[in-house]
Amino acid sequence: MKRQRILVTGGAGFIGSHLCEKLLENGNDVVCMDNLFTGRKDNIRHLMDNPYFEFIRQDVLEDVYVECDQIYNLACPASPIHYQYDPIKTGKTSVIGALHTLGLAKRCNARILQASTSEVYGDPQVHPQPETYFGSVNPNGVRSCYDEGKRMAETLFFDYYRQHGVDIKVIRIFNTYGSRMRCDDGRVVSNFIVQALKNEDITIYGDGMQTRSFCHVEDLVKGMLLMMDSRNGFTGPVNLGNPEEFTMLELAERVIRLTGSHSKIRYMPLPKDDPKQRKPDIHLAKKELGWQPEISLEEGLKKTIDYFQKVVFD
Repeated sequence: MKRQRILVTGGAGFIGSHLCEKLLENGNDVVCMDNLFTGRKDNIRHLMDNPYFEFIRQDVLEDVYVECDQIYNLACPASPIHYQYDPIKTGKTSVIGALHTLGLAKRCNARILQASTSEVYGDPQVHPQPETYFGSVNPNGVRSCYDEGKRMAETLFFDYYRQHGVDIKVIRIFNTYGSRMRCDDGRVVSNFIVQALKNEDITIYGDGMQTRSFCHVEDLVKGMLLMMDSRNGFTGPVNLGNPEEFTMLELAERVIRLTGSHSKIRYMPLPKDDPKQRKPDIHLAKKELGWQPEISLEEGLKKTIDYFQKVVFD
């Protein structure tokens, strides 16, 4: 196969760095673009000596000038603590970033994949969430900069597809975890593991009965590659996530057991607009991509705990 030149925006982030790594393994030229707001050079340091890897420190809000065959648009802070830090810029990153990358795809005749999110479903009234569900999103809450920004990005992708014939792919990523997560990103898996390793109280918001589904990053990246290479005009959106559902209390208890921690559980008020349940319907991914996650929560947590033990104590 011809070597592809692939642009990954947000490529120094948690998911982006794993994607860059896999694309290089598959024999591609990879251009990683990141402004390093939440991404880190440490995530891609091991790739820097690869002659087929290039890093560009740039914000996706600036015009993008890169010749490429494919684009993965992952640029946007994805955890509440980071996307709420500058909500106006978060919204602009989703919308203007989509416009810039779509414009590039149109000019280069490149296929482009948008990393959308399960947050487009909001606090869902349908469970599990299929791609046909339009969601229940607060348009003016503290999470709206991210939720509505991603929804608008999807709109732009499909408008470019209909109006300009741009070759698009849209995925909706559900809770993902694994190595290279930040200790300070405020996500539940990293929070629980770091607190447990330090024998600190594990913080649960609400009564702990709200649910999430957790997909290991290795499974997610496989799904992303399959989606990018899918044929027969399949654009998505398609859910990529693990359909196994766990309460926050179950997750906390499992992390305590796997780390051998002496942590106690401390309950705090539930943040505004925090979804009560989240679980993907992945029938479409199975049908169109032949994809389903293979790594169990137990196995994935062990891998992630091993990573954080080095980060926290080294």
